[in-house]
Amino acid sequence: QVQLVESGGGLVQAGDSLRLSCAASGRTFNIYHMAWFRQAPGKEREFVAVIRWSGRFTYYVDSIKGRFTISRDSAQNTVYLQMNSLKPEDTAVYYCAASSAVSRYESEVVYDYWGQGTQVTVSS
Repeated sequence: QVQLVESGGGLVQAGDSLRLSCAASGRTFNIYHMAWFRQAPGKEREFVAVIRWSGRFTYYVDSIKGRFTISRDSAQNTVYLQMNSLKPEDTAVYYCAASSAVSRYESEVVYDYWGQGTQVTVSS
């Protein structure tokens, strides 16, 4: 089992920055990819960004490229999502997820473990 605990959400204004954290514990040696997803009110959950546990690969959804950065601290077993130039459309509950799969990292079906979610609200 892997446990994921997110933190760092909040209420900010458009143009502000936030950094989300996701601390992993348990059988982390099984993790291949860590990702962030988000779910806005009335919408389906969508993929945001992924990082390979080795840290050598990252990938982002087009809507956040150039504004968000995913990173990890292997010593702390923590993955971060630095979010800059936030927009009202970034408002959502953000979830981190862990997967042992080597492919299909944009699909939530391959993620075995999920955090509880953290709310990000961006006011205009």
